[in-house]
Amino acid sequence: MVGTLVNVGFLSREEFDAIEFDAACTGDNLAAAERMSALARTGTSTASMPRAEALVRAGEQWLLAGDPAAAVADLELALADGGPVEVDPRVPICRALFQLGREAQARAMIEELKSQGKADARTCDLMMELLVEQEDLAGALEWATAGVELILNAQGDPPAPGGGERGDQAASGSDLNDLLRIRYRIRNDLRLPEDEYDRMLNV
Repeated sequence: MVGTLVNVGFLSREEFDAIEFDAACTGDNLAAAERMSALARTGTSTASMPRAEALVRAGEQWLLAGDPAAAVADLELALADGGPVEVDPRVPICRALFQLGREAQARAMIEELKSQGKADARTCDLMMELLVEQEDLAGALEWATAGVELILNAQGDPPAPGGGERGDQAASGSDLNDLLRIRYRIRNDLRLPEDEYDRMLNV
């Protein structure tokens, strides 16, 4: 006999969505993490669910389950895979490292992200949230500002304050408004004066 074929399933976004929904309803993130991790490691990547994305989502479930070490294992596989992802794996890796008490490694990874340029508003938003949790308000403000500028730049508005009036469209997106609102609160906590981005909340 030449050999046997192993029945390997294809990764499905719908299946991962269903697992996440069940975990949200039952609170059993551990079971979800175990299932997602097994699927991500053995399933066949598809256009709708690349392996790297599946591994990131498994890692996020490990974090929710309170197992940051397992999260790092899957997230580092996602990073090594290099496939398309919705969230840069280094952001949840940093979260897991902080939880493991490996702050120096987390900070080094954050600096790596900064050195490569803040090119994704979602990454900026998530990094801002993480640094707020770490009580690093100055760092959180830097990422929040970068996220605001990326969104405005994508909408065709000037990427930095002081460049003149902005159109109403720039302040209409819910993602932008949420980011502006959190940024405003951070600046208040830092006792910084109102700037042009803060005034956009009143438009």
